[in-house]
Amino acid sequence: MNIIDSLKWRYAVKKFDTEKQLSQSQINTLKEAFNLTATSYGLQPLKLVVIKNKEIQKELVAHSWNQPQVLEASHLLVICTKDNYTSNEVKNYFNLVQKIRNTPDAVIQPFKEFLTAEIEKKTQEELFLWNKNQAYIALGNLMTVCATEKIDACPMEGFIPEEYDKILNLKAQNLKSILALPVGFRANDDYMKDLPKVRKETVESVIEIN
Repeated sequence: MNIIDSLKWRYAVKKFDTEKQLSQSQINTLKEAFNLTATSYGLQPLKLVVIKNKEIQKELVAHSWNQPQVLEASHLLVICTKDNYTSNEVKNYFNLVQKIRNTPDAVIQPFKEFLTAEIEKKTQEELFLWNKNQAYIALGNLMTVCATEKIDACPMEGFIPEEYDKILNLKAQNLKSILALPVGFRANDDYMKDLPKVRKETVESVIEIN
């Protein structure tokens, strides 16, 4: 299928087939896709937690508005941001730039100083909101990749981040959970599986300026 057919095929799965599991190759594709997601200034302030542990998934259901997909899915992906975000992230980024591109200090320094100042003048709340917005970019990217790879998914905001953080021990890793994405394969008896997709006409949702 082409990309449009794949996006039409995609829907937020309500019931996963518990007998089917994603292959390691498919999980690796999702991990790489996440890592390649565009982020502001390329700083990658996000982490992806990949869970394939039914005991943990079962425990998380109660903190996910009792949505069974969290347990039924082959894997549960949780997108996180840094809890405490500092300008050290800029230093680490430019060290990586120099390692990969061998860019001279004279070229890097002005931009490095600019980004350092931008981060240091923001509060932790402002930095959290900035990075949280980027988590949605990663979610959209993962959902599109899932569609093209014929992997089913169900994007979720409906969970209690603080409880996820406790169960997954994220605080110790300086992380906060933002979004959840159960992934796997749709069940044959998912009532949503064969329903037509409900969308406005494209002319209603797109404005063209020529």
